[in-house]
Amino acid sequence: GRAVPPLAALSRVLRLERSRRTGIVFPLQKLERCLAPGTDTARFRLFQPGLAALQRAEALFSSDRGHRIDYVSSAVRMDHAPPAALPEVCFIGRSNVGKSSLIRALFSLAPEVEVRVSKTPGHTKKMNFFKVGKYFTLVDMPGYGYRAPQDFVEMVEVYLQERRNLKRTFLLVDGVVGLQKTDHIAVDMLEEFGIPYVMVLTKIDRASRGVLLKNVLEIQEFVKENTQGCFPQLFLVSSVEFSGVHLLRCFVAHVTGNLPTVEAS
Repeated sequence: GRAVPPLAALSRVLRLERSRRTGIVFPLQKLERCLAPGTDTARFRLFQPGLAALQRAEALFSSDRGHRIDYVSSAVRMDHAPPAALPEVCFIGRSNVGKSSLIRALFSLAPEVEVRVSKTPGHTKKMNFFKVGKYFTLVDMPGYGYRAPQDFVEMVEVYLQERRNLKRTFLLVDGVVGLQKTDHIAVDMLEEFGIPYVMVLTKIDRASRGVLLKNVLEIQEFVKENTQGCFPQLFLVSSVEFSGVHLLRCFVAHVTGNLPTVEAS
């Protein structure tokens, strides 16, 4: 297994000074300070769990003898997928959006879990299933757009339409470039199928504050005006700095029914 990065654990984040701590756990709130006075920020704080909820979620993402996190299998067709026994979430996005890096960051407290991250975009050609103890399954889907596998549409559309235990789809969007044409196609597909989903902005460490703020506001407006099934709050993440990773773990635990009460703080 790999070494656990320092800020992967909430206990280490809590030792930081307050401003930096807030920026890592709630990156959207850090951005909020840059908004013009009077801007409606209700959508920045819809999911705001307290410390106890964040800690409970972290425990789900930490493996030990009684709670194993395992790569289960890969599938190119639904009849190869593991049984739909547990609540499930899936992660989809453009080929170079940083999907596998984010999943590795989520599972960083279980360093024995092998999440392959390639320097070549489009490395994920199959649906990869990870079982988180007896609680839920997380699926890494192939990337769309550039270098997508030939049977992407067939594989992913069938999964989204037929997977009865799918609780939420996480649609990853590059925080530096914002919504692209291929992302709009993915949104249309999720809306057409009536799949509940949430947008996650990746690579926020690479975006200037101005660019990130512009993309956040534009995407929130797009979600408000053009979507039915998208959760109104965006999630911002950096797989390098672990910003937003703790909050995203908590949201995954919540939507899979493993965190039934999330107290706002």
